[in-house]
Amino acid sequence: MPPPNPDWVKALVPSGPHGPELLEQERSKSNVNVNQLAEFLHTSQVLERNAKILEILQAHPVFDKSQNYFNGRIDKIKAALARAKALRQLSIKHQWSQEEYTAANDLISEPTPYGLHASMFLKTLQEQGTPAQHKLFLEKAQNYEYIGCYAQTELGHGSNVRGLETTATWNQEDKTFTIHSPHLTASKWWIGSLGKAANHAVVIAQLVINGKSYGPHPFVVQIRDLKTHKPLPNIHVGDIGPKFGYNTMDNGFLLFNKIKVPHINLLSRFSGVDPDTGKYVKPQNPALVYGTMTYIRSTIVLQSGSVLARGVTIAVRYCAVRRQFQDRDSTNDEHGENQVIDYTMVQHRLLPLLAATYALHFTGRAMLRLYNENQKRMANPSSATSSDSDILPDLHATSCALKAFSSTVAAEGLEVCRRACGGHGYSAFSGIGSWYADYLPTVTWEGDNYMLTQQVARYLLKSARGVLAGKPASNDISRVLAEFIARQDIGAAFDILDNDEDLVKAFAWRVAFLTFEALKHRDEEKQSWNSLLIDFWRLSTAFAQYLIVKNFYETLQDETTKSSLDSSTTTMLRSLFHLFALNYLQSHASEFFTSGASTVRQIQLARTKRTLSLLKEIRPHAVKLVDAWKFPDWQLDSSLGRYDGRVYEDMFHRASEVNPLNDITFDPYPDSSVLFQGDKRPSKL
Repeated sequence: MPPPNPDWVKALVPSGPHGPELLEQERSKSNVNVNQLAEFLHTSQVLERNAKILEILQAHPVFDKSQNYFNGRIDKIKAALARAKALRQLSIKHQWSQEEYTAANDLISEPTPYGLHASMFLKTLQEQGTPAQHKLFLEKAQNYEYIGCYAQTELGHGSNVRGLETTATWNQEDKTFTIHSPHLTASKWWIGSLGKAANHAVVIAQLVINGKSYGPHPFVVQIRDLKTHKPLPNIHVGDIGPKFGYNTMDNGFLLFNKIKVPHINLLSRFSGVDPDTGKYVKPQNPALVYGTMTYIRSTIVLQSGSVLARGVTIAVRYCAVRRQFQDRDSTNDEHGENQVIDYTMVQHRLLPLLAATYALHFTGRAMLRLYNENQKRMANPSSATSSDSDILPDLHATSCALKAFSSTVAAEGLEVCRRACGGHGYSAFSGIGSWYADYLPTVTWEGDNYMLTQQVARYLLKSARGVLAGKPASNDISRVLAEFIARQDIGAAFDILDNDEDLVKAFAWRVAFLTFEALKHRDEEKQSWNSLLIDFWRLSTAFAQYLIVKNFYETLQDETTKSSLDSSTTTMLRSLFHLFALNYLQSHASEFFTSGASTVRQIQLARTKRTLSLLKEIRPHAVKLVDAWKFPDWQLDSSLGRYDGRVYEDMFHRASEVNPLNDITFDPYPDSSVLFQGDKRPSKL
């Protein structure tokens, strides 16, 4: 470790007013009940659970975060593996549930080499395996005897799952499948937990029977020896190298040279191969095989709110502590600089994102309720073909739309938060950069966000055709489309400024208008699918925004909300609802005006009057509204986002006393072959 700072440096303090004083002032200005709002967001049980887990993690030396921002890739991987093992040991010692294990992972706030085992591998085995396969694979995977991953994406194909090149050919003579990689582009690629940790993989491969392909199917394949952990013969596997972020995860590549696996290795809860006849057994409902992907997308929607909330928490607290310049209209007798958060341009960038954190959280909860409702309906196999299965298209399209939109908002919002922190936002110590880099792949994995919008458009066009044919589905979007058809000649005349219900209806009206416009281009004008992709993206975005605005509104109307929160806190949530909705109404003003959902004058008033007044209204409560997310400092690992506001003290401490580079003396002269004159770091040899 570097030498401690000299006493005269230790005696220095930041110029006043100090960060703790400024944040205390911020909190004293607001009547938002932080603890009450936090319990509403998370529940008291979850907050108490997280506090206990945090105490356990902080007491364990392997979870020390002091060198996180200084370690290189190999040291990061080594530390992450040690933490993954310790986390597993702690979960057994304390008998943690899956929810508690996930909460511990969230507190650590970095991916570990067990990440895809704990999520995708176990989930796929559970949802797509038969009872016999659960006995054979799942039980050992749950005990970490089998450590696995989900090997779908390939070097040459990602979102286009149907185009995957890995094959699984049925051999009738010995009732096996031959797993093979016929081309370099068939190499599995980007697979989390595969590079170094996994000994098994769920491999998505094209099922081939008698020369005919039946599409991609999941196969359980052992890839490494259980004792030596070396790759098995004719399997080539390894880590793909450093990435933009996510460097504590061993994303890997995988190639097969005609590997045989038994018949039972095809996960066959929904479809399979009859071992006696070699005939393909079709799934009763093809949509059921997408259960795992739909679940992952649903969790992404829920997580997007808290992901963004971390960046907003850091930026809001720092902008309340940071002071720069004086207001140009200030009088000469005013002294001191303004808090950065007092500038309307900063509020304009941050406060809509603060509103989005709540909007995304409430929508994520609704999304998981819909998923769980579907799982209950599907629990009885006989119900899979009943009318109840109609919920599957809704769930699929909703998860696609919301995953695409919410992860984009979170990822882009984190970068806005980083920039709002000015120069210090570029420091690793801000805690935003690494979080942004680790989150960024979310916009492309589990379905590229632009590709997913095509799935949403297909669903909406089909719903519109059903409405026009007089055979609408019994769901919300068909109701919205039918109302549009009934009222399109009369017009909308929504009061978007003073009526919350009308504001929601305006977003619904816009979706319906864009849907029927797209349908006209496709069905009447016979435009090509490719020529309409931009329209489809706009349509999916509009649909996602409608769903989020609707869920936020319904949360405010819910009796549980009214009974859980005092009136001042509820009022502030309503202001956040207005800011979120009006912010997107303005940014897509042409669509609202063109569709007739609002007038030009309404949009002008929303921008010039209402939004500015909302920023002014929310500003005094911003710090308490981020406090309600209850991120502990240990989780944020941020100098700028400290709860106590000691921004400058923490940054200087990390730079001067924790930074290992400060324990090295350079030999800077070009004629000398010596690079470091003195390197006092402990040898790793």
